[in-house]
This record gives sequence, C-alpha cells and structure tokens, in this order.
Amino acid sequence: MHPRDQHTGSVGNTAESAAQPLRSDAERNRARIIAAARTVFGRDGLSASMASVAREAGVGIATMFRRFPTKEELVAAVFADRMDAYVRATAEALANPEPWSGFTSYIETVCAMQAADRGFADVLTMSLPGAETLEACRAEAYQGFLELIARAKDSGDLREDFTSRDLVLLLMANAGVLSATGEHAPDAWRRPVAWMIQSFKTPARGPLPDPPEDAALYQAMRRTSLGLTSPETGKGR
Repeated sequence: MHPRDQHTGSVGNTAESAAQPLRSDAERNRARIIAAARTVFGRDGLSASMASVAREAGVGIATMFRRFPTKEELVAAVFADRMDAYVRATAEALANPEPWSGFTSYIETVCAMQAADRGFADVLTMSLPGAETLEACRAEAYQGFLELIARAKDSGDLREDFTSRDLVLLLMANAGVLSATGEHAPDAWRRPVAWMIQSFKTPARGPLPDPPEDAALYQAMRRTSLGLTSPETGKGR
C-alpha cells in the first residue's frame, strides 16, 4: 500500500469510529426523550410543553426537535405500546364467551388504562392524523368495539340506543374526572364509570337525547389535539 493510502485509510477509520458514537448518542438521546415524555405526559397530560420534556430529559430544545420535529411524532413514540395494549384489550373482550361481560370488562379495562396514565387518557380522546400508527391501532380497536356492541345487543343485554359514540363521550368524561380527582382521590373514576355501565344495560329506563353527529364528535376530538404540532418555540398547546 502506498504511504498516502495508509494515511487515508487511517483517517477513514478514525472518521468511521467517530461516527459510531454520534449515532449511539443520537439513539441515547432519543431514548432519554421518550422516557422523559412518559414521565411528563403521565403526570401532566399532553398539555405539557415540549420544553418541559426536554428539561426532564436533560437535552436542549434543538436536540428535542431534531429527534421529534412535531409533538405528534413524540406522542406516537411514547404511546405506541399502550395503543398496542388497547387493541389487545379489544381482542381479549371479544374472546369472552359472555357478550355482556366482554363488553363491560372492555370498558372497565380502557378506563383503568386512562387512570394509570394521564397522557394516555388524553390520547384516547384525541384524533391525531399525523400519528398514523396510533390512528391505525385506534381504527382496529374501534372495529372490535363495534363487534362488542353488536354481540351485547344480540344477547339482549345492551340497550338498543347505545352507539359507539357513547364510548367516546364516556372516555372524555372519565378523562375529566381523572384530571379533577387524580391527585387526591385516584379511584374516584370507578364510581361514575360503574354508573354509566349500569345505565347501558337493558331494560332502558327512558329515552336519551340524540348523540352528537360523527363529524361533530370528530371535530371535538381534533380540537383537543390542536397545538400538538409545535414550532421550535418549545411551547405546548
């Protein structure tokens, strides 16, 4: 090998060895940001700012936005495993041979998931078009819930005027209860959820007002997610 070739090879090896720590550092920063976001979102909900996540992770805001250019991308990374669990809850409920038990256990499980993680309580009541994986999981769980509804109605246990929109309203209501009582009465949510479940059962005690239209409910879910796509100000919603 020509001496110049030897020198070039040495430089190349040095550059390659230097690049590896950079890649490792980037991955470590990403993992730290996700772990910090789990803590911050779980404690404060999705209203927490990107800057607060960066402080928790011990990284600069510029590093934060290099790893996650939008808040939706960060939310998707943080809650991917919880959305997988959400889908599994639907499958487990459908595997229950008792339609009413499967239906009610699903509602209780999902509400308990909200209670365990304030950030996830927000995710379940939002539509996040920029988080395609989360939305795909939501769609899969929704189809399973439609089947749970149909089975519970066919068995004569679920009142005929119940719709899938009623679950969205219940989750929104539960998120509100958790926000108000979580710090001082963390199990308070169980009582209104039990009331709601009992009200779903036949025989119906009386007629209900019409549920919101699908488009209106979707807009309500979108409204709660406004601000997740943030500029590099570090501000939240």
